Amino acid sequence: MKVLDIASIMGLLLCICIVVYGIVVGSVQRWGALINYYDLPSVFITIGGSLCCLLIMAKNIPDFFANMKSFTLVLKVLPSNEAETIKSIIGLSNVARKEGLLALEEAANGINDEFLKKGVLLIVDGTDPELVRSILETELNCIEARHNSRANFWDNFAAMGPAWGMIGTLIGLINLLKTLDDPDSIGPSMAVALITTLYGSLMANWIGIPVSTKLKANNAQEIMIKEVMVEGLLSIQAGENPRVIEEKLKSFLSPARRAAMKDEGGDEVG
Repeated sequence: MKVLDIASIMGLLLCICIVVYGIVVGSVQRWGALINYYDLPSVFITIGGSLCCLLIMAKNIPDFFANMKSFTLVLKVLPSNEAETIKSIIGLSNVARKEGLLALEEAANGINDEFLKKGVLLIVDGTDPELVRSILETELNCIEARHNSRANFWDNFAAMGPAWGMIGTLIGLINLLKTLDDPDSIGPSMAVALITTLYGSLMANWIGIPVSTKLKANNAQEIMIKEVMVEGLLSIQAGENPRVIEEKLKSFLSPARRAAMKDEGGDEVG
């Protein structure tokens, strides 16, 4: 069960709370002022237009919905831990050092991470080290490409929002200029002109950019973890000392994380 990312959820909620607070406090209508910021034509133009453009950019309809669903990824904590990964690899290196590489096949049954398990089985099968690296790095590149595709979707979402907001603004201004002789139409036309720009800015700065940035950060963290796995597995296959392997893998961590790992009792070298 994945743990919710409280920071991301709080950030999303607080952003809209700040906007609502600014609307309510800055108007004599107080809470009644919120209705002034709802305009259905503006929703269709800005949000509808942006989503239609993203649908055009998508490979197919399932890909479009998969990209939309990736929003939920920012609401969950990435289930990866550098220290635990290094400890697992050191444990495998101790098994290989004491019982040989073939003993890793049994140890692989207790590995939950499919990427690490695949690497262990390649080693057990006696695959050439260069081929092991090539296979794992190819899979790593494919994983990163999929992650980048999701992040690019939200980058495009952030770009489309203001663009369609400007289109809505132009539509509203054209309608306004065409009906200056009708005072009753000025208000609705100006509403479309201004609110579409607001909606577009919110789409970009409240949703698009933060989601894309978070997905890229999660991708960087996951790729780093898997790079640790690759180096660790190749070191095990080369028969390096577990102590050396541990120090090599710790080089991926920041000084603070290394210190924390040491405080947690990270040394498991047999």
